[in-house]
Amino acid sequence: MNKHTILHETFGFADFRPAQAEIIDELLANRDVLGVMPTGAGKSLCYQVPALLMSGVTLVVSPLISLMKDQVQALGQNGIRAAYINSSLTAAQNTEVIRRAADRHYRLIYVAPERLLTPAFLELCQRMPVSMLTIDEAHCISQWGNDFRPSYMKIQDFLARLPVRPVISAFTATATAEVRDDIVHLLGLKNPRRIVTGFDRENLFFSVQKPKDKDQALLKIIRTHPNETGIVYCSTRKAVEEVTEFLQQNRIEATRYHAGLDEKERHQNQDDFLFDRATVMVATNAFGMGIDKSNVSFVIHYNMPMDVESYYQEAGRAGRDGSPADCVVLYSGQDVKTNTFLIDRKEPNPDLSDLQQLLSRQRDHDRLKAMTFYCTSHTCLRASILRYFGETAHSYCGHCSNCQTEFKQMEVTHEAKAILATIYRLAQRRSQFGKTMIIDVLLGSKNERILRAQLDTLAAYGFLQASKRTILAAIVDQLQEQGYLAVTGTTYPVLTLTDTSREILQGDEPVFIMVPKEKPKTKAHRRGALDEPETATQPDQDLFARLKALRSTIAREEHIPAYMVFTDATLTDMCRKTPHNLTQLLDVSGVGAQKSQRYGQRFLHEIGKA
Repeated sequence: MNKHTILHETFGFADFRPAQAEIIDELLANRDVLGVMPTGAGKSLCYQVPALLMSGVTLVVSPLISLMKDQVQALGQNGIRAAYINSSLTAAQNTEVIRRAADRHYRLIYVAPERLLTPAFLELCQRMPVSMLTIDEAHCISQWGNDFRPSYMKIQDFLARLPVRPVISAFTATATAEVRDDIVHLLGLKNPRRIVTGFDRENLFFSVQKPKDKDQALLKIIRTHPNETGIVYCSTRKAVEEVTEFLQQNRIEATRYHAGLDEKERHQNQDDFLFDRATVMVATNAFGMGIDKSNVSFVIHYNMPMDVESYYQEAGRAGRDGSPADCVVLYSGQDVKTNTFLIDRKEPNPDLSDLQQLLSRQRDHDRLKAMTFYCTSHTCLRASILRYFGETAHSYCGHCSNCQTEFKQMEVTHEAKAILATIYRLAQRRSQFGKTMIIDVLLGSKNERILRAQLDTLAAYGFLQASKRTILAAIVDQLQEQGYLAVTGTTYPVLTLTDTSREILQGDEPVFIMVPKEKPKTKAHRRGALDEPETATQPDQDLFARLKALRSTIAREEHIPAYMVFTDATLTDMCRKTPHNLTQLLDVSGVGAQKSQRYGQRFLHEIGKA
């Protein structure tokens, strides 16, 4: 047996994805590896394949119960014996898993970090040969990452208590260079091979919308994806409840997920989504990590996330099987205020000192600023993400909403000077305000806050009353993006001048911004990742529908999610190759020996129907 045989016969794939074979070879050579690969790039195979070639057991440290359950179930479908140990097991179940593990029954054991140092598990690991320790979601060990989990700090202590140090593999999807260094140091990786595959997911179409009515914009997007599965992320539990109710009233099969629901309902709603009984999951960021549902064709952020790391991880849950998928942010200025409030009200981490707490909060605000720039920028969205993670990127990808929007250059020297001068005059009066108030002053608004603060007495009041609010907002955003303005304060963010502001205030050079060209209204057309080139080989849609129906029948019979039988990508490949026997079926991507034996004849029979 070798890695290629296992890949084909066990997992049903003909070729490795980029970096997979390289990582596997390093681990089989007993060298530690840090793999940074985007969601959907195939991290799991990087440790599952070598685990089947090593003599001992592979331990996989995972932060979420849902991830462990999903992975173990999927491995079982491929004929691989695996188990998990976490708080979802009863005492009797936990004892049984440990007994079987002691008898060398499993090849992989998934374990929550909190369980590593429990006496029974530690004793087990000291007696059985541990060939590899894999740390999934490795960024959770870094205090400077976006998802620090103190329980990950137990990993080093656990390793120190093993009689023989196993090879270590650590994987993450969203680690900046600083967080990668932290992972290597805190896990004690020895001369690790660092493999960063690149963060680009070419099958994802990135889009930012700034709708006046988010509900209607959301409904329009979902209706362009009929009979397809998607996730809608909201920043608060209240928003989850309201959005779910709105979608259900509009006959969308939606369910909800957030930490305020009891465990039974969360489990039921998650299963409804996984088993395709609900096509849309509306959730906070409590949902999704470790949910390997391959047929998610869109991820919509109803509210802007707090940081690029979280956004890219959540958006990456779309198109995991490589199929085209859409990732949309519905942005509004209120999202910035909400996220700022959430950062400032976040529970303090008892494992950090006061200074570390302060630095952590400041980094959260910096990350929020980067996410805000992503949503307000007129440049390539894909490039913005790649550059954030330290990659070079072309300024045009042709596959995001900004690159597909025609922009025109507009001179705004007069307006830019007025905005900066207003902020300067207010500072002289020891007053500071946010973007909305500054624009309200310049437009001559008569709202209560303006009048109560006597801002209608300023010389700048109504100075730009003939301008459009959207244009003034774009000017402020781009002045901030270019460093001519800064946002300070946390609870109440305010605009302040920078050292370069005088270049505009006192200079003679014209100021330009980029604004979208107005387009004539035409019949709505779905412009996204799901628009495939006309030259692409399209599968037989009738056969595809029949294969999906058969897959659903099998899934119900076996009480497993449909994608665990075969993914949409596998069914599409079946339609294109139309195999007529089991040997030909094994050439379909995603069909291994175990699944071919279990399901092959039923799918071949369906394909053979006239």
